[in-house]
Amino acid sequence: MRSQFEWTVLILAVVVLGGAWTLVSRVPPEAANPGNLPPAPQVGHPAPDFSLRTTEGVTITLSALRGRPVMINFWATWCPPCRAEIPHIQDASVRYAGEIVFLGVDSAEPAPIVADFAARYSLTYPLPLDVDGKVSALYQVYALPTTFFVDRAGVIRSIFSGPMTAAVLEERLQQVLKD
Repeated sequence: MRSQFEWTVLILAVVVLGGAWTLVSRVPPEAANPGNLPPAPQVGHPAPDFSLRTTEGVTITLSALRGRPVMINFWATWCPPCRAEIPHIQDASVRYAGEIVFLGVDSAEPAPIVADFAARYSLTYPLPLDVDGKVSALYQVYALPTTFFVDRAGVIRSIFSGPMTAAVLEERLQQVLKD
């Protein structure tokens, strides 16, 4: 039978070795992109950067949002599945205000149409305008709606094509908050 002193020494040794192992095996922040992957519209890659103007004329640059998770939803006013998910996105944008940035990138429509739609549906999150479709092409968006969930480091953590239910949206938002 071991004495209390031997058990105390053993426990202290395990704690010290465990703490040392934790410090040595930490992943540095620059390892968020381990293979130095190029920006690409794929899970695990840095999100391609873009700058677009909103319906209010404010320029939004994705790289300027680093440090906060971002949801990028590609949509259009004429798209019925987009219109079905917009109330869920609006509700989530209010619930997660200050925690997650919500962007509704409108695909190839003029500002007055998007602004009227936003007013009609009381949308409060930014609606950048991809008037020429270049950002949609950069993100290889072939169907609307398509949503990208980007973590704090600017890496795409998940992509969802099609309309999201409130439950699916919540699950993806919780996932990107953890990353």
